[in-house]
Amino acid sequence: MMGSPLRAERNLPMMTAKRLVLSLWATAIFSTGALASESPVLERIVATGKIRIGMSGDQAPFNVKNKVGELIGFEVDLANLVADALGVEVEFVTIAFPDLLDALKKGEVDIVMSGMTITAARSLDAVFVGPYIVSGKSVLAKSQALAGGEAAQDFNRTGITVAALRNSTSEAYVKKRLAKAKLVTVEHYDEAIQMIIKNEIDALVADMPACKLAVFRHPDEDLATLSAPLTVEPIGIAVSSSELPLQMLLDNYVSAFEASGLLEMLRVQWLEKGDWLELLQ
Repeated sequence: MMGSPLRAERNLPMMTAKRLVLSLWATAIFSTGALASESPVLERIVATGKIRIGMSGDQAPFNVKNKVGELIGFEVDLANLVADALGVEVEFVTIAFPDLLDALKKGEVDIVMSGMTITAARSLDAVFVGPYIVSGKSVLAKSQALAGGEAAQDFNRTGITVAALRNSTSEAYVKKRLAKAKLVTVEHYDEAIQMIIKNEIDALVADMPACKLAVFRHPDEDLATLSAPLTVEPIGIAVSSSELPLQMLLDNYVSAFEASGLLEMLRVQWLEKGDWLELLQ
C-alpha cells in the first residue's frame, strides 16, 4: 500500500538524513568507545544501545503528541537523527517542563530536548548543545485585549492576570517585565490556553510558535498573538554538566546537521509548513 502524500512529504528530511547519519554512525563507532570511559552516561548509552531523551510532549511544534499518542515535532525528528548517528535506539521520557532539569540531574533521562532556552542560570546546572533553533517570547490573549497594541507592556498593570510555564524563561519574563500583573504558573500550555478561553486569565506569555499554534487550533475562540517576538532566545539540548564528552559528541552531530542543511529542512517542515497540524488531536 502506498503511503499518504502528507507522510511521504514529512519523511523527506529523514530520508535525506540517512546518508549523513550513516557516515556519522561510522565515525561514532570509533569515537564513542574512547569518550565513554570518561562519561558514565555515554558509557551506559553505548552499553544498553538506548538514549533516554526527556521532553514535555506538549510544546508544539517542538514536541507534541499526535492523534494516536505518538510524539511528533521538530525535536522528535532531531532526536531520531541523533540516535541514528549514535547507532542506538531512542526512548522518549515525557515529563512536565518544570521538572525536566531535575530529571536530568537525577539521572532519569540522559539529555533534555524540549524547547529549552539556553540561559546563564540553567547553565549552572547543565551544559547545552546548540542552539538548533532561535525562538522568542510572545503573548497569547483574546483579540480584544491585544487590539490597538503590539506591546507586552499593555498587560503590565494591576488587575491583569498573566500565565506562564513554571520554571520557564516565560515566567522570568513576566516577573521582570510585567511585575504589576498577577502571575499564575502552569505545568502545560493547554492549561493556560483553556483559562484564556474561559476568561479566567488575561494572557499567556509563551514561545511564539506555541502562541501562533494556539490561535490556529482554536479559530472560533477569538485568540490573537503578537506579530513580532518580544525576545530572542536560543534553544538547545541540555546535558549533565559532568558529561562533557557526551556534550562534545552531540555538538559535533548538531554542527554536522546544520552544515548539511538538515536542520534547515526540519525548520521549514515544522516552523513554516502547516500540513503536520492535521496529525494532531
